[in-house]
Amino acid sequence: MNISIIGTGYVGLVSGTCFAEMGNQVICVDNSPEKLAKLQNAEVTIYEPGLDIIFYRNIAKKRLEFTSDLKKAVLNTEVVFLCLPTPQGEDGSADLKYVLGVADSIGKILKENGNKDYKIIVNKSTVPVGTAQLVENEIKKHGAENFDIVSNPEFLREGFAVEDFMKPDRIVVGSDSKKALAVMKEVYEPFVRQGNPIIEMNTASSEVTKYAANSYLAMRITYMNELANFCEAVGADVDFVRRGMGTDNRIGKRFLFSGIGYGGSCFPKDVNALIKTSMDKGSEMSILTVVDKVNKAQKQVLYKKVEKHFGDLKGKHFAVWGLAFKPNTDDMREAPSVVIIKELLKAGATVSAYDPAAIETTRFYLKDSITYAENEYDTLKNAEALLIMTEWNEFRNPDFDKIKEMLKNPVIFDGRNIFQPEKIKELGFTYYSIGRRAV
Repeated sequence: MNISIIGTGYVGLVSGTCFAEMGNQVICVDNSPEKLAKLQNAEVTIYEPGLDIIFYRNIAKKRLEFTSDLKKAVLNTEVVFLCLPTPQGEDGSADLKYVLGVADSIGKILKENGNKDYKIIVNKSTVPVGTAQLVENEIKKHGAENFDIVSNPEFLREGFAVEDFMKPDRIVVGSDSKKALAVMKEVYEPFVRQGNPIIEMNTASSEVTKYAANSYLAMRITYMNELANFCEAVGADVDFVRRGMGTDNRIGKRFLFSGIGYGGSCFPKDVNALIKTSMDKGSEMSILTVVDKVNKAQKQVLYKKVEKHFGDLKGKHFAVWGLAFKPNTDDMREAPSVVIIKELLKAGATVSAYDPAAIETTRFYLKDSITYAENEYDTLKNAEALLIMTEWNEFRNPDFDKIKEMLKNPVIFDGRNIFQPEKIKELGFTYYSIGRRAV
C-alpha cells in the first residue's frame, strides 16, 4: 500500500519506518530543511533502540523516502497519517495549529485535484476529543469531498517503540466509515498476526482512549510515589508493599515502581490536556489535577534529601548519573533531572553529569550551567555525593570501590531504587532511596 506520513518527529519516523518494513511504499513529509537533509542522507534523527537497522534497510530497498512536498505525498498515497506535534498551551490544552494547518493544506490539494481519488486522513497525533471533526471541517471548507477521517492513536513507549509498533498489544481505530475501517484493517493486519485485536470504535471514543490510557498510567505511577513517601514516614519498605500489591491479579505488576516523578512527551502533556478538556466540557476530572500536583512535588523529593543531609549546599559539587526522563531515550521533556539540577544550582552547588544518550538534548534545557562528563566515573571527581536520576542498565552494577574512592563522601542518593539498601550499607555507603529507609 502507498502511505504518507506527515511529520517526522518521534511518532512519525517510527511509524513510517515500521510501515515500510512491512512492504509498504512510504513517503515521509517534513518542513524542516535541516531535518530533511539528515533524513535524506540516511541519518536517524531520534534516539530509539532498533530503529536504525530497519531505517537503513528500507531506504536501501527504496520503500522509504523523505520530502518537503506535501502535495506529492498526498496525491500519491492512499492513506495519509498526520503525525504532527500538539504542544501543550499555557492553559494546559493541546495546541492544534500544526494539525489544523496541514488539514487546511490537504483540503486545498484535494480540491485542486478534483476529488479524483479517495483518501483516508488519519489522526495519529495525540489530540483532544473532537479533533477528527475539526480536521474534517478544515478539509471540507475547500470543497474537498472524497475522503474519510480516522482516529488512530499511538501507544508507543520510548525506548521500546519499534517493538511496540511491530508487535502491538492492540490497534485502536476510530471512524464512522466502514470503507475507511476496512482499509485500516488491511494496513494493520500484518502487525497483529498473533491475534492481538484491532479495536474499532467511533472517533470520539478513539480520541479519549489515548488520553485515558496515559492518564491512568500516570495516576498509577503517582500513587506509588506518594505511597513510597508514606512508607518512609512509617518505617515501611515500598519494595515489599509493591510485591504484595503486584501479585494481586486485579492490580498486576506493571507501573508500580516508585521514583522521582514521571516526565517525557506524553504523560505530563496528556494529563494536562485531559484536565483542560474535562473542565471545558463541564465534567472536571479532579483526580488528574491531584495527580499533576503530586507529580510536580515528587520531582523535589530527591533534592530535599540532599539538602537535609548536607544542610548548606553552597560551594558543594555533586555527581549526577542519568538525565533523560527514562532509559533508552534522549528525551528531556519534563525530565525530573532538570528540576533537581536547577534546585542544586539555585542553592549554590555545582554539578557534573553523565547520560548515555541525552547529553546534547540536555544542553537545550541547562545550557552550560553544568559540566557534562564523557562517562559516569568522570562525574565523581571532587563530588560530595552521587545522585542517580535515570535507571540506565549500565548504572546497575558499577564499580563501587571506584565510586567510594573518588567521592569525597560515600553517599548515594538513588532516585530510581536501582540498588539494594543492605548491599550498599555493607559496602560502606550512606544510601538514600525512595520509599525505603535510609542506611
